[in-house]
Amino acid sequence: MYNKMASPNRIITIMTLKFNLILLYTGTVRTCIISISQPPLLEVDYTCKTITIQCDFSANNCPNVLPQVLWFRQNAHHQPEQLCPHQCLEDGGKFTTTESLTQNQVSLTLNTVTLNDSAIYFCGIAFSQSPEPRSKQAGPGTVLVVRGNKLLSQEVENLLIALLSLLSFYVAALSVTFIVISKLKLKIPKKTGADEAPQKKKSARHIFQEIAQELYRKRYVETKQGERENNIYENRRGESNFERP
Repeated sequence: MYNKMASPNRIITIMTLKFNLILLYTGTVRTCIISISQPPLLEVDYTCKTITIQCDFSANNCPNVLPQVLWFRQNAHHQPEQLCPHQCLEDGGKFTTTESLTQNQVSLTLNTVTLNDSAIYFCGIAFSQSPEPRSKQAGPGTVLVVRGNKLLSQEVENLLIALLSLLSFYVAALSVTFIVISKLKLKIPKKTGADEAPQKKKSARHIFQEIAQELYRKRYVETKQGERENNIYENRRGESNFERP
C-alpha cells in the first residue's frame, strides 16, 4: 500500500508549500521566523494501540503570544486532511493533542491505530498576529507506516544482530584457516614417479630375497634329510654284511 511513500521527499516538499500557503493568509512583519522539526519516520505494526508524533519548534522575534497549532495529514489516495480543527485536547477521540507552547513542544497522538492511518503527518505553527511570511510554517512531515505483520522487538533485533555478527566471524575464521591449509599443502613437495620407483624396486627385491631364502631353507632341509636317510641305509647295509657267515 505504501510503496509510493517510501521516498516521499517530493510529496513532502509540495505539501509543505501548500500548507505554508494555507497558513500565509494574513500578510508581513519582518523578523518573525519559525523553524519546525519532526521525526522523519515512525513504523509500527497492527498490534500498536497508540502512536505519538512529536513536533518541536523555535520562534525568533515573533509576537509575545501563544501560537496556533495545526495538524495535517496526506494519505496516498486522498486530499490533504486537517486534523483536530478544534484542538482535540480531550481523551477518547481518534486524535489527542498535547501542547507545551512555552517549551516549544507539541504532539499528536493517534488512538486505536489502524492500517488506514498510514500517511504523512505535518505539524503547522502560526502566529496569526504577524503578517511576516515565515511566521506561519509547516514542518517537514513524519511518515507513519502501519504494517499488517508484527514487527520484531528491539531485544529480538539485537539478538539477531549478535548472532549474525558471530556467524560472520566464524565464516571469516574458517576462510582464513582454509587459506592457510591450502598454502601449506602447496609448500609440501609432491613425490614424483622417479622417487617412487626405488621404493617399488626395493620392495620387490625384498620380496624376492624372502622367497629365495625360503626356497634355500627348504632345499637345505630336504638335502639334510636325504643325507640322513642315506647314512641310515648304509649303516644298515654294513651291519647286514657283517652278520653274514
